[in-house]
Amino acid sequence: QVQLVESGGGLVQPGGSLRLSCAPSRSVFSINIMAWHRQAPGKQRELVADITKSGNTNYGASVKGRFTISRDNAKNTIYLQMNSLTPEDTAVYYCYADMNPSGSYYFDAWGQGTQVTVSS
Repeated sequence: QVQLVESGGGLVQPGGSLRLSCAPSRSVFSINIMAWHRQAPGKQRELVADITKSGNTNYGASVKGRFTISRDNAKNTIYLQMNSLTPEDTAVYYCYADMNPSGSYYFDAWGQGTQVTVSS
C-alpha cells in the first residue's frame, strides 16, 4: 500500500523558518490536489495550504503571507516553506493527496504527520 512520507519537522525558535516535504513511498499513476493540514493540541485539524496539479494554490488565513506551498509534479512531491513562525504554528502537520496509485481509482491519502514546535 502506497503511503505519504513527510519530513522536515522539528523545533524552531519564534521568527524562524522550516521547510516540510511530502512524497509517496513509491511511484504512483497520478495525483490531483495535494495539501498540508495541521492539528494543534485540543484543536480541530485545519487546512494550511493546498495546490493543484496545475499549480493553483490556496492558503489558510492564519498562514497567508508567511507560508508557501510548492509542488514538483515529476516527483509527486510537495513542499511547505514556513517563515516567520510563531508559537501558534505549533502542531502536527499532515500531508494529504487525492491519489490514484495504479490507474484504477482515486482515494484520500494521508501521511502520518510531522511535529513542528515553535518555542524559545
